[in-house]
Parts: sequence; C-alpha cells; structure tokens
Amino acid sequence: MDLQLKQKTALVTGSTKGIGRAIAESLAQEGVNVIINGRSIETVDQVQRTLQLQYPDVSISAAPFDLSQEAEREALYHQFPKVDILVNNMAIFEEATFAELTLEEWRHYFEVNAIVGIALSKFYLPRLLQKDADGRIIFIASEAAVMPSPEMPHYSMTKAMNLSLAKSLSLQTAGTTVTVNTVMPGSTLTEGVESLLESLYPDIASLTERERLFMLNNRPTSTIQRLITPQEIGDFVTYVASPKAGAFSGEALRMDGGIVPTMN
Repeated sequence: MDLQLKQKTALVTGSTKGIGRAIAESLAQEGVNVIINGRSIETVDQVQRTLQLQYPDVSISAAPFDLSQEAEREALYHQFPKVDILVNNMAIFEEATFAELTLEEWRHYFEVNAIVGIALSKFYLPRLLQKDADGRIIFIASEAAVMPSPEMPHYSMTKAMNLSLAKSLSLQTAGTTVTVNTVMPGSTLTEGVESLLESLYPDIASLTERERLFMLNNRPTSTIQRLITPQEIGDFVTYVASPKAGAFSGEALRMDGGIVPTMN
C-alpha cells in the first residue's frame, strides 16, 4: 500500500530512542523527511547520521532543542517553520505516589508533558490549516490516560490532557483535510522498560521470561500478554499520519494489547 507520504516533512519530538525513534524510522521508510528531536546535541546528531545512512532517499534533520524551554522552542520554529506532520511524543515518566509528589513535580510534569505539545500545536496548527494539504498533528499518550495508575498519577493526568486537547483542536479543523488525533500505546518494550525488567527480575537472564512474568504480575488484563514493540507503534502512527487515514479526527486510538478492560 502506498501511504502517499513521500516528500512530506515530519517533526517527531523526543525521537532519539524508544517509541519516538521508531515513529521516525517508520516515517522515513515511507519517504517522509524527518526532523529528529532531543535535548542532547551528541545524541541527536548520532541518530540523525545513523538514520540518514539508512534512508538516503529522504532528508533527516537534527533539532537538538530542549522543548520545555520557551527560548529553545523559538529556535526550533525559526529553523523549521513548516512541517506537514507534528508528532507530539516527548514526555517524561517516573513512578511516585500522590503522597510522595511535590507541587513542583506536578508543575514540571505539566510543563513537559502538556505545555510542550500545546505550544508546538499552537505554532504549527494555523500553518497546517492555511496549507490544507492533509496536515497531521498526533499526540502520543498512553493507556494511563483512561486507566490512571496509582503509581503515576502525575503522568496519567498529563496523558488525559493530551486526549482532551487533541479533541478540542480537531474541532478547529472542520471542513479541512487537516486532522488531530491521539494514539494511546500500551506497555511497550522500550529501552527504559527493558531496564525496568532487568531491575525487577535480576536473577532471570532471559528477556522473554522477564517479559512473561512482568505481564502476568503487572499487566494481567492484557489479552496479548506481551509487550508491544516500538516498531508496531511506529507503523500505526505512520498510517495515522497518512492521507489514507483522513477519516480519523479527534480520535483516541488505542493500541494497548487489550489492556484496558472496556469497549470505549
């Protein structure tokens, strides 16, 4: 299937590893020019060089900006004023109970996980609407948006905000070819989760066995009983980014392995 994405330009925030990098790679495979973003200049440059070698027919650009800082967002806008696809993937997470969290930590999560996506959407959405050529804004949320975790109430709150914002923004696209949607991945085998499994099961050498035990003990409602791969998420997001997915608008698209035990 031709996803009709060739020569479009995508900005994927937080794309040096994990789900973000998988999204960037999947887009590049479909002929999209991709802007790689992260805070570390060295890491962003390394990923940019690697992907450019892998995908010589597209342009892979480096955007080493800490987007939680307004001045660095302005630098991003100056360098990359036009995109066809914005993937708001950048986020932080860490386990902490409500009692443990300080107000400053709540503010920090709001700034990083909510404000960054708000700010970038505020800049790029008017330009996408003006161009009106199958522009896309996609928020990467989590099943925690609809099944909040008591171990991560701050993270869960910000992911629910992503859903609400995407729905609100989608109403502004009425009558155009621009869409705004959210993708909600379930538990995914990223580098961070792999490290978590190692810390939870230090006496077990097999990653497959660690994964099996983690799903059994920590994600019992998952019907697939395995972790989702970043590549699966990347391929799905790439489809949502394509003109083929123009009927998705304001949707909260779950790709969670059946972990949420409800139909909506």
